[in-house]
Amino acid sequence: MKPASFTLSALLVCLSGIALAAPTSDEALERMRSMKTTGQSLDMKTVPQDGEIADAIRDNLKRIKLPDGFKIDLYAVVPDARHMAVGPSSGVVFVGTRKTDLWAVTDRTKNRTADEVKRFAPAISFTQPGPCFSPDGFLFVAEHNRVLVFPAAEFFYEGPDVAADIVVPTGELIPTDEESYNHGARVCAVGPDNKLTVSLGQPHNVPPKDKLDLYTKHGIGGIVRMERDGSKREVYATGVRNSVGITYNPTTKELWFTDNQVDGMGDDTPPGEINHAPKAGMQFGMPWYGGGQVRTNEYADETPPEGLTFPVVETVAHAADMGLTFYTGKMFPEKYRGGLFSAQRGSWNRTVPAGARVMFTPFAADGSAPSGDTVPFAEGWLNEETGEYFGRIVDVAQLKDGSLLVSDDTAGAIYRISYDGGEN
Repeated sequence: MKPASFTLSALLVCLSGIALAAPTSDEALERMRSMKTTGQSLDMKTVPQDGEIADAIRDNLKRIKLPDGFKIDLYAVVPDARHMAVGPSSGVVFVGTRKTDLWAVTDRTKNRTADEVKRFAPAISFTQPGPCFSPDGFLFVAEHNRVLVFPAAEFFYEGPDVAADIVVPTGELIPTDEESYNHGARVCAVGPDNKLTVSLGQPHNVPPKDKLDLYTKHGIGGIVRMERDGSKREVYATGVRNSVGITYNPTTKELWFTDNQVDGMGDDTPPGEINHAPKAGMQFGMPWYGGGQVRTNEYADETPPEGLTFPVVETVAHAADMGLTFYTGKMFPEKYRGGLFSAQRGSWNRTVPAGARVMFTPFAADGSAPSGDTVPFAEGWLNEETGEYFGRIVDVAQLKDGSLLVSDDTAGAIYRISYDGGEN
């Protein structure tokens, strides 16, 4: 028989192994909500910012065409980079993905190139996180079927454990039966009324008739608004197929958003959309209209309800309009100030590809409406001769110096567009 001491030692080793086992994502979140550690290593996962990948991305940027006086550089290598949120106090850029990662991108030396890209809150497995900041520095993360908030994220992000809370619990943003791999990415914004706004794409090409009442009730295929603690939820807008870009005009304090329109109707129809929602209760056309004023085949025999709102801007069909932001900086020339920059990711179902570029829409000085056509601002990620994409553009965001960040989820990068042409 082996000595008792050996048996006790073995038991202690086993128990210590259990104690050190990594918590599940839900367990880690609960620990952080209680201001407790998760046991994650302080040696956090980072993404190399040099080497062959960075060099290849920089080489591809030679293709990009910009107006005179502008230039584009690689800001950071960020795998699967999609929607961005710039920290109001530090300028740290939090970057969502269509996977489980949320990245924190830091320019420590302020040379306008990121020094570090690391996984934010590594103990949490996110589901297609879409980040947005409140003006007072709370980071909200809208997931496929949950919303989290990270107070003081810019302070805590340096370590693996962060202050966290739940705004909308798992399974309560949409009914779990309506969870889908299609149109499942969420984006958010904190409006001038200090309420949280979240877009909820619906999972169909055209929603079936037997789903309309359910979708209207929950805001699926629409935009919902709530207090920052998740209370007093309301359906703000309906008739939206799949918006993956929402923003508030800082002049008028009103909501603008993009919408991706119905597939399978041809190369050049229906158009993409940039929409204006100045008040709650507006209906933007789906499912009776597939984009602009083009009727859907599925509802061609139905009489649309009265009072529908059509887009302010119609864009190239199937170019996949995504993130957008109003320009408030002073670096760019006067004609860009107050205007709207928007991203087109690029088509998947056109025989002649389109998109993969940054667009610009000039606005009237009072911010009420566009004052000119929507035109390409940065393009070249699509080789129009071969149809090959060298990148797919998802979001645009502004840094404190007035330069523009552009995310690319295919190349896995964030670019920075700056102006040094001397005109002001």
